[in-house]
Amino acid sequence: MTTTPSRARRRAEEIAATHDECAQLAELRADTVAQYTALVREQLRLLGEDPDREGLQKTPERVAEAMRWLTRGYETCVADVVNGAVFEEAHESMILVRDIEIYSMCEHHMLPFFGKAHVAYIPDGKIIGLSKVARIVDVFARRLQVQERMTDQIADAVMHALEPHGVGVVIEAWHLCMMMRGVEKQNSKTVTSAVRGLFREDQRTREEFLMLVHGGHRGFE
Repeated sequence: MTTTPSRARRRAEEIAATHDECAQLAELRADTVAQYTALVREQLRLLGEDPDREGLQKTPERVAEAMRWLTRGYETCVADVVNGAVFEEAHESMILVRDIEIYSMCEHHMLPFFGKAHVAYIPDGKIIGLSKVARIVDVFARRLQVQERMTDQIADAVMHALEPHGVGVVIEAWHLCMMMRGVEKQNSKTVTSAVRGLFREDQRTREEFLMLVHGGHRGFE
């Protein structure tokens, strides 16, 4: 699918968001906790529940805080999580961080999806701290998401942070919107990929990446 200019621009803005922009959004979200709590209370009532009964009295506040935690990626910047952990290094071969756990929320039903991300890059004179790769994944996982967009965002963020020769990302995930409702398919797994630079241009590089990701890999069990 071709990315429209508006979508591409929005993705670039999310990846290059500044510390001040993220801090401003964090402040705004903190100020809306009381409103969200009231909305959850009303939701309980609309479901036919009594929000004043003992087991539910604290539920609206808990849900509001939980949702802020689960979507904290909105108030987190790639630049902040990288935090200068980019180092000059002459390493020229592929670097892969595999099996990074992901927990996200489907934007269509606001139900969780979860699985693993595999992120690789070929450096061009610079490497990044390994933990920062996982943190970049979390920046985009901890939002209302679709797996396809999240895969692209992670690849673009690594390209933006490092300017490497190329980046490859594969995500394997299970979606509760397919498992506990709708078609109720318990064993269906969605796999998405995004390739940039050499990973797109060179077949051997792409094959090496996929072999490292899937070689001897039995998936999320």
